[in-house]
Amino acid sequence: MTYIEDKKIKNKNFTSENISDTEFDNCHFLNCNFIDIDLSGVVFSECIFENCDLSNAKLVDTSFKDAKFINCKLMGLHFQDCNKFILSFEFINCTIDLSSFYALKLKQIKFIECSIKEVDFTSCDLSSAQFYECDLKGSLFENTVLDHTDFRTSYNFTIEPDMNKLKNTKFSENTLAGLLTKYDISIE
Repeated sequence: MTYIEDKKIKNKNFTSENISDTEFDNCHFLNCNFIDIDLSGVVFSECIFENCDLSNAKLVDTSFKDAKFINCKLMGLHFQDCNKFILSFEFINCTIDLSSFYALKLKQIKFIECSIKEVDFTSCDLSSAQFYECDLKGSLFENTVLDHTDFRTSYNFTIEPDMNKLKNTKFSENTLAGLLTKYDISIE
């Protein structure tokens, strides 16, 4: 296993490199390209990804521990394939469209000002998660634990209360329509 620690990696194109069996600890990736790369088995511990593109990367057994994504493009990712042991990340101003978090435990995860369109959150535990000013158009919430989750500033979501767990979930008056979509009710 190759071990890389405390490095700032800038403007690197990883698409032609093999970084399997690599552990990155406390690294900052800035303007890096990971498009379509196989990140299987790679460990990212306390890493920051800023202005990076990881779209369509393969994440089989990839580890993300306290990873932070800022202004990143993360389209078409299957986060459910990641190593589920100590899986934790935060997303700020990212595009995560067409991705899947199927059946993951993501308690207290933060999505801040993200595009999260057509993302699968089926069977996730999103207890105490924060969705701050996120566009959730077409995202799927089914059999999802949303206890204490905050949707007050997010929009375009559709959540069926009878198909999800919603104890002390926070919504604003402006977002209540997202809970009533199946009833074909007009709220004005």
